[in-house]
Parts: sequence; structure tokens; C-alpha cells
Amino acid sequence: MSGAPAPPPAAPGRRGSPRLAEAARRAGVRDPAVLDALLKVPRASYVPPQHIGRADRDQPVPIPHGQVTSQPSLIAAMLAALRLDGDETVLEIGTGYGFQTALLARLARTVWSVEWFTDLAEAACANLAREKVANARVRCGDGTEGIPEAAPFDAIVISAAFPEVPPPLVAQLAPGGRLVQPIGHGGEELVTVFVRGGDGLRREELLIPACFVRLLGRHGYPPSRPAQ
Repeated sequence: MSGAPAPPPAAPGRRGSPRLAEAARRAGVRDPAVLDALLKVPRASYVPPQHIGRADRDQPVPIPHGQVTSQPSLIAAMLAALRLDGDETVLEIGTGYGFQTALLARLARTVWSVEWFTDLAEAACANLAREKVANARVRCGDGTEGIPEAAPFDAIVISAAFPEVPPPLVAQLAPGGRLVQPIGHGGEELVTVFVRGGDGLRREELLIPACFVRLLGRHGYPPSRPAQ
């Protein structure tokens, strides 16, 4: 689940969803690359088998450990806020089943993703491999620690809530880099866009209110068990 990412872009795979792309447009997403990624990445390949029938709906889907996948239009808004041009190295915290990871793989050169739960990381790896996504790597571990040896990152997206940005992630964000995180205690957050300037992280925009699971880890909420 780890190693040096390969640079080639993600393979086309099966078709994505015009319905989800339209939902993102209605939510205000205008980035053509993000909308195109929704048309190219099949969400049905990144949800539990029993929920494939819900993959084309703009709604969260439950996954193990009381987690849920994010609503696709919300994912699209968060990724658009990163303002990727295709040549970045991106860190994702919270892999889930890999749908957002696969979208990022179409928007950036290299994607690193960290997932707390072992079985979710393994499922995401299998999904990404099946869809021939070659420029993303998934690790199981504490996402609040980031991946120091792969830093600096041009952009970071965090798919779990905490009242502040974990300091290791601030340190691993490149100068001028953008970070998107739901800020709050878990369950009622404001998705916030930050930019790293010369004097540290500054808040640039309050993107959208949303509900996220809590961010687990040393620099987040204390977990009930260690990452494995």
C-alpha cells in the first residue's frame, strides 16, 4: 500500500456519471477539470457492493466503522478549491473506498493518501488497482502526521473534521500551497480553504457548511485503537 508513486495519469476505466457532474454544477462547481473527472471516474467502482445502486446519487454512502463516503458534489467543491493544474503532488487524508483519490489522480500528477482503517485502505487499493489508477498510493496510518518523506505537498485535502489544522500538515504544505479541511468538532463543520504564506497558514475562504466524521490521530481526536 505504499511506495514511490508512478507519474502516468490514471487510466480512463469505465464511464463516470453525468448525473453527478450536473449535481456538482448545481452546487456551484465550475472547474472544467473537476467536472470532467466526475464524467470519467465511475463511483460505482468505489462503494461497497451492496450500495452500487446508490452510486449515481449525489448523497453519502455508508462504509465500515461508522464512516461514510462524502457527497460527490461536496467532494467536487473541495477539489475545485485546491485549484490544481495537473502537475501537483497532493496529500489526501481519509481515503475511504478511494473515489476522491481517483478523482485527484485525474487532477494532479501524484497523489498520496492516508487512511486510518486497515480494511478501508485495502479496499481502496484494490479499487484503484482494478481501475488502473497508476499515480496514487494509499497508506494505512495516522493521517494527522502526514507523510514527511513525501513532502512538500502542493495541496492537501482532509476529509474529516477537527477544530484546527494538524501542525504536521501545515509543515508539509509547500509555500503557496492550498489546504482544504472541514473545521469543527465533527457533525457540523465549515469546510475551509487555507493557503500557506511566508508567515504560516492563513484562511482564505469559508467554502461550505457540511457534516463530516471526526479526524482521528495524534493531532486530532484520540482514537479507540491505534491505526494498523
